[in-house]
Amino acid sequence: MYSRFAKNLIKPARQLKQVVQRGDATRAVVQVNTPETRVTTLSNGFRIATENSDLPTCTVGLWIDAGSRYESEKNNGTAHFLEHMAFKGTSNRSQLELELEIENMGAHLNAYTSREQTVYYAKAFSKDLPQAVEILADIIQNSTLGEAEIERERGVILREMEEIEQNQQEVVFDYLHATAYQNTPLGLTILGPSENIKSITRNDLVTYIQSRYKPSSMVMAAAGGVDHDKLVELAKQYFGATESSVAESLSNSLKPCRFTGSDMRHRDDRMPYVHVALAVEGVGWDHYDTIPLMIANQIIGTWDRSSTNGAHFPNPLMRRMANENLCVSFQSFNTLYTDTGLWGIYYVTDNANVFDCTVRIQDELMRVCHQISDFEVERAKNTLLTNMAIMMDGTTPICEDIGRQMLCYGRRIPWPEMTMRIQQIGTQDVKDAMQKYVYDQDPAVAAIGPTEALPMYTNIRAKMYKVHSGLFN
Repeated sequence: MYSRFAKNLIKPARQLKQVVQRGDATRAVVQVNTPETRVTTLSNGFRIATENSDLPTCTVGLWIDAGSRYESEKNNGTAHFLEHMAFKGTSNRSQLELELEIENMGAHLNAYTSREQTVYYAKAFSKDLPQAVEILADIIQNSTLGEAEIERERGVILREMEEIEQNQQEVVFDYLHATAYQNTPLGLTILGPSENIKSITRNDLVTYIQSRYKPSSMVMAAAGGVDHDKLVELAKQYFGATESSVAESLSNSLKPCRFTGSDMRHRDDRMPYVHVALAVEGVGWDHYDTIPLMIANQIIGTWDRSSTNGAHFPNPLMRRMANENLCVSFQSFNTLYTDTGLWGIYYVTDNANVFDCTVRIQDELMRVCHQISDFEVERAKNTLLTNMAIMMDGTTPICEDIGRQMLCYGRRIPWPEMTMRIQQIGTQDVKDAMQKYVYDQDPAVAAIGPTEALPMYTNIRAKMYKVHSGLFN
């Protein structure tokens, strides 16, 4: 999620001075050698952000403020449909020519859609960066969106939906969004309903491109062997012609999505296990409490029956689940959006144990609100930093980190600053955040499977403020 501190990849004698503030208190100034993230903004609002590590390969891509949150019930699924159409041919290249060109370069071209972003990126040799940028520009600006290709992809997306419906975790999280953000765009699925997929037209796709694929809504990010100044010139050549207006910039602002404490259950006694997600409303990417909630997330942790961490592991919930055999697996999560988020836990169990499993999990949530130790917090901070560093192994994850942070924060947060932000959080900070966002709050609950024994919502809500002292001693 954040960039690594790669001392072995940088040129010497480059210093970064970073001042971190919390409230009115100014933290110490850090001076370190770290890869610099350079940012340039064109006159039309198009941004270019790069991290040069002088590698022989690079990843370059376009991060766009476009996803299911920018849709309505009527056109839900359009962003994802458009992503599927991107590689089906342009006015300059047929689909076959595009695929051959990428293959002959030894490059990889990919794309994905989330609730707030659509991404198109290429991984290639650094010497082929100009060609990769030209291809990205071509598929974004000149896709033919042929009727035959639209019909073909319609079938592909419908089959993809069938596959996702077999993935219980995906279904549960779609249900969780639907109930937590009901009657708002964040409650919509990324793929959209099948009725929309069957009825989306070429005109719908063109309209979406015209409304969302604007220069001020885009960031071109690149990592690896990248010359920033050359990439800026390429961006001017391929993306600098379209001008942005004040009205367009205003239209890019997101409307708030209201969180509703509620539950959604799909009982299916044919399934062997119950899949449950329980979440409260968290905070957005740039909120200060994001980090304390991330640390709390690490304290609760992730576990499954095949894990080597069990009865003797320091994590109390892992010990309990291993000793009592109450669940198949659990994992805490912290899903972040621009101005809101879902913080909670996803767990898999069976009908015989789902009641006790839910009780134990809520006991742990209340324990983290009030009874965590300094040792737990320090361990969680170390784990969080390690996980962040591991995730940044390669030009593609670094490029993704740059693009996402530019859209979410408007800048790239340097690794030393992020490390300092995490290290300065204390035990009381974590407790304060948990008591603010979790304790005595209305949760959103989603479940599928044999849900008969899952506690009623009123009972789950009541357990959001009951504290059992010494429960895990």
